[in-house]
Amino acid sequence: MRNFSDLTEKEILALAIQNEEEDGRIYSDLAEELRVEYPATARIFTDMALEEGEHRRELIDLYRGKFGEHIPLVRRQDVRGFIHRKPVWQMRPLQLDAVRQMAASMEAEAVAFYRRSVERTSDASIRKLLGDLAQAEVSHEHTAERLARENLTEGARASEDETERRQFVLQVVQPALAGLMDGSVSTLAPLFAAAFATQQTWNTFVVGLAASLGAGISMGFAEALSDNGSLTGRGAPLIRGVICGLATALGGLGHTLPYLIPNFWTATITSFAVVIVELAVISWVRWRYMDTPPLSAALQVGFGGALVFATGVLIGSS
Repeated sequence: MRNFSDLTEKEILALAIQNEEEDGRIYSDLAEELRVEYPATARIFTDMALEEGEHRRELIDLYRGKFGEHIPLVRRQDVRGFIHRKPVWQMRPLQLDAVRQMAASMEAEAVAFYRRSVERTSDASIRKLLGDLAQAEVSHEHTAERLARENLTEGARASEDETERRQFVLQVVQPALAGLMDGSVSTLAPLFAAAFATQQTWNTFVVGLAASLGAGISMGFAEALSDNGSLTGRGAPLIRGVICGLATALGGLGHTLPYLIPNFWTATITSFAVVIVELAVISWVRWRYMDTPPLSAALQVGFGGALVFATGVLIGSS
C-alpha cells in the first residue's frame, strides 16, 4: 500500500478514473436494491450513476490526451487514507438513512481527493486538470442535492420512511417481541413452580436458567426455520433467529437472576417485580410498534402473565 503523496500525476488520474467507475457501480447497485421498496431514492442513485459515468468518460479523454491509451490499475485499497467500502451485496439489509449518508460521504471524499491532488502538483496543466475535476465533483455533490429535491418529495420521503418502519417491524420487532413474550411468560410456570416446591433459591435459579436457555434455543431455531424471508419480506432467517433466541433467553433470565439472592422471599418478591417490568415493556412495544391500544395491550399481556404465574404457584404449592 502506498501513500497518496507518493503517487505521480499519471497514477492520480488513473486512480480518479477507477474511483469514478467504482462509485458509479455502487450507485447502480444501490438503485437496483432499492428500486422496489424505495423507488424515489432509487431514481436518485440511477441519475447519480449516470453522472459518474459521464465524469469517467471525461477523465478517460483527458488521460488519453496526456498519457496515452494504457491506464494503469490504481485502486482505493492500494492507497492509504481512503475509506474502504463494502460492496452493496454485503450491506443487506439496507437501511435507508445509512445509504443516504454513505452517498453523501462518497461525494465528500471525492471532493477532498481532487483538492488534495491539486495541492500536490506545480505543473500548470495538471493543476488545471485536477482543479476541473474538483469542481466537477463539487457540481456532482450539488447535482445529488438537486436530484434529491426533485425526486424525494415530502410525500415520497414519508412513504419510504413508512416502508422502512414496516421493514424494521417485520425483521426486528416481531421476532424480538415473540421471543420476549415467550421468555417472559412461558418460563414463569416452571420457575415459580420450582420456587414454591423447594423454597430453595439455588435450585430455583438452576431451573429458571435451564428453562430460559432452552426456550431461547428452541425459539431461535423455530424462527430461523419458519421461512426464508423471500416471500414475506421478513429478512434473513439467521438474523431473525438470533434476535428471537436472544430475546427469549433475556426474557426468562430477567426474573431468574433474582434467585441468586440467598433469602427466598426477598428473591421471590424481586423476581415478581421484574416480571411486572417485563410485562410493561412488552405492552409498550405492542403499543409502540404493533398499533395495539395501550390499555388493551396491558390487559392482554397482564392476563396471560397472571395465568402462567398462578399456574406455577399452584403446582409448586400442591
